[in-house]
Amino acid sequence: MQPDPALLRTNACAASQMLKALSHPDRLMLLCQLADGKERSVSELETLTALYQPSLSQQLGVLRREGLIAPRREGKQMFYRVADTRALAILHTLYQQFCAETETTP
Repeated sequence: MQPDPALLRTNACAASQMLKALSHPDRLMLLCQLADGKERSVSELETLTALYQPSLSQQLGVLRREGLIAPRREGKQMFYRVADTRALAILHTLYQQFCAETETTP
């Protein structure tokens, strides 16, 4: 049975939109810091990524609008976590391919 072309187009558009959000180096660094499933505060993310205001806020805003991260406010602090399990699966694959320490053979 052939897949429905309209459904394929819809899914391809959704995948393309997610890949656009992931394709920015600063956003990818932020998501990598959240990929372990832990919540992190904005100040922690700032330290871990060496991204500073206003760029940090701008990139977090894009990730929020795309539904890739979810915020939680506690007093004056904001915390973020990955909200999209599909994005998390992509991040894990990217980590394995680009970040995991692997032995190289001569």
